[in-house]
Amino acid sequence: MAHPAGRIVRGDRVRVIRGNHRDLEGAVLRVDRKAGRVVVQGVNMRKRHSRPSQANPEGGIITFEAPIHISNVMLIEPAAGEASRVRMRPEPDGRKERIAVRNGNPIPRPSR
Repeated sequence: MAHPAGRIVRGDRVRVIRGNHRDLEGAVLRVDRKAGRVVVQGVNMRKRHSRPSQANPEGGIITFEAPIHISNVMLIEPAAGEASRVRMRPEPDGRKERIAVRNGNPIPRPSR
């Protein structure tokens, strides 16, 4: 099942709360809403052996971040620096604002 849309977006800082990479923090590089997965910078590093090709004549071992389930990460509130659950609050103009459950502060969308 996919995670509710808009709670975690590319560029957010998140903390891993479950699994082998627990307590690591990083920026979200990609979000796959359909699969319910996120790729976090520096978390869940994998190695793949690649043969020499035109694009990569050397070949060798490539290290990359593999996706983890979106339920295993928690958004870090920028103001407090603490991980918090997130609620959505509708604005008068129709947009939705993210609100930290921990203290009620709004969480701004990351600039691209």
